[in-house]
Amino acid sequence: MRNYLVASFQIVIFFLILIGQATGQSGIIKGNATDALTNEPIIFANVVIVGTTIGTNTDETGYYEFTNLEPGVYDVQISYLGYKSNTETEQQVQNNRPTTVNFALETDSQQLEEVTIKADAFKKPVESPVSLRTIGITEIKRRPGGNRDISRVIQSLPGVTSGLSFRNDLIIRGGAPNENRFYLDDVEVPNINHFATQGASGGPAGIINVDFVKEVDFYSGAFPANRGNALSSVFQFRQKDGRNDRLGFTTTVGATDLGATLEGPIGKKTTFLFSARRSYLQFLFEAIGLPFLPIYNDFQTKVKFKPNNKEEWTFIGLGAVDNFELNLDADPIESNLYILENIPVNNQWNYTNGLVYKRYSDKGFTTFVLSRNMLNNEAFKYENNDDTSEDNLLLRYKSQEIENKLRIEHKEKIGIYNINYGIGTEQVKYNNSTQNKIFTSAGPENINFTSDIQFYKYYGFGQVSRDFLENRLSLSAGLRVDGNTYSDDMSNPLEFISPRLSASYSINDNWSVNANTGIYYQTPSYTLLGYRENGTLVNKDNDITFIKASHAVAGLEWSTSQSSRITLEGYYKHYNNYPFLLRDSISLANLGGDFGVIGNEPAVSTSEGRTYGMEFLFQQRLYKGFYGILAYTLGYSQFKDSSGEYRPSAWDSRHILNTTLGYQFKNNWEAGVNLRVQSALPETPAAPDADLVLNWNRNNFAYPDFANINSLRGDNFAAMDVRVDKKWFFEKWSLNLYLDLQNIVFSDATSSTLILDRPLDDEGFPIGDGVIVNPTDPIESQRYLLKPVADGNNVTTPTLGIVISI
Repeated sequence: MRNYLVASFQIVIFFLILIGQATGQSGIIKGNATDALTNEPIIFANVVIVGTTIGTNTDETGYYEFTNLEPGVYDVQISYLGYKSNTETEQQVQNNRPTTVNFALETDSQQLEEVTIKADAFKKPVESPVSLRTIGITEIKRRPGGNRDISRVIQSLPGVTSGLSFRNDLIIRGGAPNENRFYLDDVEVPNINHFATQGASGGPAGIINVDFVKEVDFYSGAFPANRGNALSSVFQFRQKDGRNDRLGFTTTVGATDLGATLEGPIGKKTTFLFSARRSYLQFLFEAIGLPFLPIYNDFQTKVKFKPNNKEEWTFIGLGAVDNFELNLDADPIESNLYILENIPVNNQWNYTNGLVYKRYSDKGFTTFVLSRNMLNNEAFKYENNDDTSEDNLLLRYKSQEIENKLRIEHKEKIGIYNINYGIGTEQVKYNNSTQNKIFTSAGPENINFTSDIQFYKYYGFGQVSRDFLENRLSLSAGLRVDGNTYSDDMSNPLEFISPRLSASYSINDNWSVNANTGIYYQTPSYTLLGYRENGTLVNKDNDITFIKASHAVAGLEWSTSQSSRITLEGYYKHYNNYPFLLRDSISLANLGGDFGVIGNEPAVSTSEGRTYGMEFLFQQRLYKGFYGILAYTLGYSQFKDSSGEYRPSAWDSRHILNTTLGYQFKNNWEAGVNLRVQSALPETPAAPDADLVLNWNRNNFAYPDFANINSLRGDNFAAMDVRVDKKWFFEKWSLNLYLDLQNIVFSDATSSTLILDRPLDDEGFPIGDGVIVNPTDPIESQRYLLKPVADGNNVTTPTLGIVISI
């Protein structure tokens, strides 16, 4: 690792000497200003670059342009009589390409006599005045330790934690990773990570290419009515449009992959973006002797066609091919042997394709979204990884999830009321073939079944919003209904009504009080719905139904004119009808998540849970070179056990502290540091008979003692990441070099995972089989000597990144 660091610094110095200082001042910011509802151009609006004397007006088509700008980061602000002022922050300007900043302005009934320029740097829509954070692309790319991965950047915000350090399982306010929903330009994407855990979301690396992304709206509560099937969070990714002046090309060498992006015009009315990435993480893992080799590829595209200012068509595509192989030649240390004995070989592919059509009128616009997504997931595991005989087979799994979706929604303004309503339907196909030898609390069990189901979902929604008291008080009320044809228990949408209410009151120009309450429903995972025994859909007969979560959130917000804000929020969520797993008599929320499949077993909708806590956030957008985030969360996540007592769930991380601080120096240098401290997640001790030789030989791990579910908690975790960037802007191209050091400071967390205590040779490698404590006893009572496995996550990971844009 030391040699890798030295080589990285040598390469950086070489580039510095070779390139020297780039010069040039030919940057361009351009864009259009339109009415957010009608898409009509806003003429003669005032557009300025914040902090400068540079300004202009939009022309008769709503177009504006700034030229001869020095490369850097700018805030652009617009104002016009009768509309709410708006600011687009931290727009990166380069010499080799124009920066497009479009504005869709909302009308303001209180701004008809004079223009009041108060354009907040932070969004606060009336439907979601609390629990909404917006992250710009500049923030995503520069975050230390973020690895240009949106899921990792989100972990800097309050209420967000993750489980294993090498995975992107987003745990939002104590909810499971499968309670999150993702939308890419209005198209729902089931999962945004490679190597997804089926039934639980998550994965070790993100699929979405950040070079496509303009900004991300992250809702940890107060979900708008048009976003359903979510209990913990909603992510809305807005992608940029492709260049309309000429072809452009960007190549990126990051911590784990090599990527290329091509964009440009197709005629006068169409633009496109296309990217492909290939991982090289497997080579690094093999070189340092890790026992598994993740290999992934992903592809992404966007095509936008605007025949006129009343219509626009957008096609998006996102796909991934993931192969998870075992490195049987890895160093035979104890932790590697344990992983090789337990982790299966996994192959996945998935895609999402979507077509979005928007039609504008004089009063509003209608959106039509047609999409299809599919996941193919296969895994197998042989005893001792010996696949020469089917007698050694422990697991063979193949499953597919297919969704075909149609959503129609309309948005308009009638008088002083903003109205949004719509309907939608989905066709679901799911199939599963499972062979699995497992060990449960009742003893060994062989699972062998095939399943194939098809059903339809349907829903409707509406939301009404308006302002009162000269815009100081904003209220929004929404309603949603959901149903499906899977079973009679979920067929009547009138039994699953989701009301929600939001309120925001501005005490003065800086202080406001915000609140939301609502009820939300989510369909159980397809792995649960499709599980069969003896040809019967067991969970259908068990009357499994929608999971229900009731939310209440209230907060206080203080915003300044220097692009900073402080928020303090308290939240409470109560869960009903959560799946309770019958094999082990535990709530699904207490199971946790890892590679593999979650929920492929019998369950009933009887579990009950609650999460509650408070969140503090100080966020400073770029101001005089500084930017930063300070976030603290105190949270509890608890679900009832088989006796009806509340126990900590697998997602109960009590304390989470995150600090990110950065500064932009002269000559396009930038440095940042991120510090994360959090409580350990709960763990379950091993069962009393887990060390029996017969039990261990069948499972290769210590079976949990679910009677004492999540009764252990390890040491607190802390880690620090540092990143340094240097950018060069040339006339025809630009270059960004960065050095990112992850986990340069970390805590030595201990693990409760048990492994066989084997004799070690002089090099520390285990030899022979596990030590049997009582070898003279009968085989059915012989026990292994077990010990905790060393935690292998505490490794400093350096990354030398290169981004070239033409």
